Amino acid sequence: MSKKVILIVVAVIAIVGGVIIFPKFSLFMASRKTTVNNKALEYYIKGFTSLEVLAQDLEKQGAIDDVKAFIGVAEYKGLGKENIALGKYIIEPGTPYKTVLNGIKLNDAGNGNAEVEVDVTFNNCRDIRELGGKLSKILLIDSAAFVEILDNQKTLELFEMSREEIPSMFLPNTYKMYYDTDEKQFIERMSGEFKKFWTEDRMSKLKKVGLQKPSEAVTLASVVYSEQGRVPEEWPIIAGLYLNRINQGIKLQSDPTFKFCWGDKLDSVQRLLNVHRDIDCPYNTYKINGLPPGPICIPPTEVVDAVLNRDKNNFIFMMAKPDYTGRHDFRVQYADHEKLAKIYQNWLAQEMKNR
Repeated sequence: MSKKVILIVVAVIAIVGGVIIFPKFSLFMASRKTTVNNKALEYYIKGFTSLEVLAQDLEKQGAIDDVKAFIGVAEYKGLGKENIALGKYIIEPGTPYKTVLNGIKLNDAGNGNAEVEVDVTFNNCRDIRELGGKLSKILLIDSAAFVEILDNQKTLELFEMSREEIPSMFLPNTYKMYYDTDEKQFIERMSGEFKKFWTEDRMSKLKKVGLQKPSEAVTLASVVYSEQGRVPEEWPIIAGLYLNRINQGIKLQSDPTFKFCWGDKLDSVQRLLNVHRDIDCPYNTYKINGLPPGPICIPPTEVVDAVLNRDKNNFIFMMAKPDYTGRHDFRVQYADHEKLAKIYQNWLAQEMKNR
């Protein structure tokens, strides 16, 4: 074989080797690259995204320093817009690119392989709209879509509740959920939690206190909690008082119920007046008998249990103590209550004068 032929063969081998071996070698080296963040990074994939956008964002977040290598490994693994899973991820320092990519790949369960759950906590929500607003900051939930689903007649029929009662299905707590939980998935989860909460024991207690369905207990709990949000030991006492009023056919006459009728218009009002109380509204317990048609807030489950385990007292009246403890005095007779009311009003007037 002539020297010329040998050179041609060597050149062909070199070219073929370069075409076949070099890309594989480059890919091998890219797959060995690791993240450069110096502490664990909470990373959210909030929408369907291309590899390019994902890589550029990870670079911007300080997780990777080689966009081209990251995309190369991703393409080799067959990752694209259609199988990058939405969700929350924890990217540890020094994590190989291939491990990061394996973690964000969509699996058969509909999650990313390394997707982590988030804490979903909602407290002190006035209504479904406020709940939706809070959820939209924790999960990939659209607050308007959330409210729309719950306002749908088919949804209400499914859960056998009215529009007014539906807030009672949402029990405040801290739940573990995936970040990309949508509106329907969240509602289904809450329906399951509601069913688990209402055990045979709680249903038995519900009947014993004279209530017919769980939504009524939550509604009463919402009134109790709105009256007393600072001193938990008063919850069963106030619950007993209101149940006494219901059983005796006396209007609840709870200020938070007519305040609820005004929405947020009275939030900055220091002193509620008769003109506020005179509003025509199905929640105004100065005008309606019995319970409002649904909760006036979404109360903690501890208050619901306080209703079910109400204090067996004879109280009909309650009045705030003339101090800043947030506590109340309880009385059976109106004459005694009236004396306490005058003491409180005089104290309040003096406090307002001293300001």
